[in-house]
Amino acid sequence: MLKVIFALLIAVFLCVGISAADDVINSSSALTLQISTLPEAKLGFTQRFIFPFLQGFGPLTEGNNINLSFTAEVSPISLNGFVTAVWTPVAFFDLTAGGRIGTGWNIELFGNELRGIGLNRSAGGQSELSGSAFDGMLWKAQIGGAFQFDLAAIFPGDWNHIVARSYHEINYSGYTRAKAGESWYFENDFGENTNGFNYYGNFLLGYQMPLFLNMAALLAEANLYLYDIANRSIWGDDKLRWTFSGILNMAIQRKFEITLITQFRTMRNYLGAWEGVYYRDRTLDTSNPLRLQFFRVAAVMTYKF
Repeated sequence: MLKVIFALLIAVFLCVGISAADDVINSSSALTLQISTLPEAKLGFTQRFIFPFLQGFGPLTEGNNINLSFTAEVSPISLNGFVTAVWTPVAFFDLTAGGRIGTGWNIELFGNELRGIGLNRSAGGQSELSGSAFDGMLWKAQIGGAFQFDLAAIFPGDWNHIVARSYHEINYSGYTRAKAGESWYFENDFGENTNGFNYYGNFLLGYQMPLFLNMAALLAEANLYLYDIANRSIWGDDKLRWTFSGILNMAIQRKFEITLITQFRTMRNYLGAWEGVYYRDRTLDTSNPLRLQFFRVAAVMTYKF
């Protein structure tokens, strides 16, 4: 899949170079800071270029473009780089290709171990981190598409922006130190990742307003491991993992915005005492497999220049 993504990105660069030769290229930069009620924080810088591409004369194609972005991101336990190309061939549809590369390290904070990167291994039935700073690289490649709708496109008006968007992607994630079937941590997650293919999708419904509070939205996100591990249904590895978010976006100034996000997520229920037990040694409670649990409140501050 990585070769496919690289081929698509190269094709994007070539097509953009031809298309943009006589057209205006728009560029912008953004600095973002993300904090939350969890012990986490991220600082990122994004450089974005928008190239007119295969533009037509009708309302569905007059804004056709390719949006190319490069992002560098750092947190207390990780360092990442992203590249993403989004092609809009028609107003209601986007195609996306991109990749990510990163690494991490592990720290102690207020008596808690924050696991930036490393293998998740079973030691006497208990989860054990095996890893040290910069001992491997995480990489990811994805391809996806989105359908989107804005009521104001049919009924123009500042107060008619009821928006909906549905995005779906297939991605491949890998940790260079992990062998086939081995699980690993990244950015203090549950350590249930394995090199292989994954599905990610999201569904957004929102309302945009010409006010200080310029957007309110609901977002549902779904993740599913697509790789095959023997007996994975025993611990629920084959189930969709959902995150539900309420989003409020505020325009503090023309260049400065703050987004507040409240999130809940589904968690699996297990039989017996399972705290600290290596996840593949747990047994899913099939009579009541999932529960909804508060995840976090996050704030994302964005300055555009």
